[in-house]
Amino acid sequence: MLRRFLIALAFLAPSLAHAADISGTAKVRAGDTVVIGNTRIRLGGIDAPAVDQLCLNTKSERWTCGVAARDELAKYAEGKTWVCHTRSIDRRGRTVARCDVGGEDIQKWLVHSGWALAYTHMSRDYEADEKAAREAKAGMWQGAFIAPWDWRVRNKKTAILGAAKPPEGAHAVLLASASGPVAPSPDCTIKGNVNSAGECIYHQPTSRWYTQIKMKISKGTRWFCSVEEAEAAGCRETKR
Repeated sequence: MLRRFLIALAFLAPSLAHAADISGTAKVRAGDTVVIGNTRIRLGGIDAPAVDQLCLNTKSERWTCGVAARDELAKYAEGKTWVCHTRSIDRRGRTVARCDVGGEDIQKWLVHSGWALAYTHMSRDYEADEKAAREAKAGMWQGAFIAPWDWRVRNKKTAILGAAKPPEGAHAVLLASASGPVAPSPDCTIKGNVNSAGECIYHQPTSRWYTQIKMKISKGTRWFCSVEEAEAAGCRETKR
């Protein structure tokens, strides 16, 4: 009997672990990804633009909406306590959770503010908030953009959201990545590249080889806004 109980407990333990709440202050990595302690958390039910995703603003100019989503979340949640209710573990090992920040549903705030979309493939909880953001032209809805889930597998036929009539040349901008030749913002000047051994290496502006790193998407290069972000992406600092 005891043996059966221990076996049952062993199978149940992972579920119990996944159900535990995680609380504390958070380091924001992207508009839908944070770190609390040593736990990487993916905010469930929504999808926010990647840090290197580009959008178009009201003047049809490119802007780094992914950086903006991350920074707006960091600014809004600064100094507040997060309480995240675990739902599952995704294929990248992140904990998928619904989180309250200062007692507020942070996913709801992100979607209502236009910094994320309701990920209806997983949940319809935030559809009304997305509609409100779209009507108010909030956040990404101020101009034109590609849905985050489409941007990850984008091609020339990918749908453009936001503007009733996307400006000429919109696809050329929206299909590109901020990890191209131009830094996404003055604060994002750390270069990342992949060496011959397949390692991701980051170079700060003071690095010996910094100016020799040519930023080309086809070569797997990308810009980082901080050392923490580069290391969170699995990169190490150059030894030179």
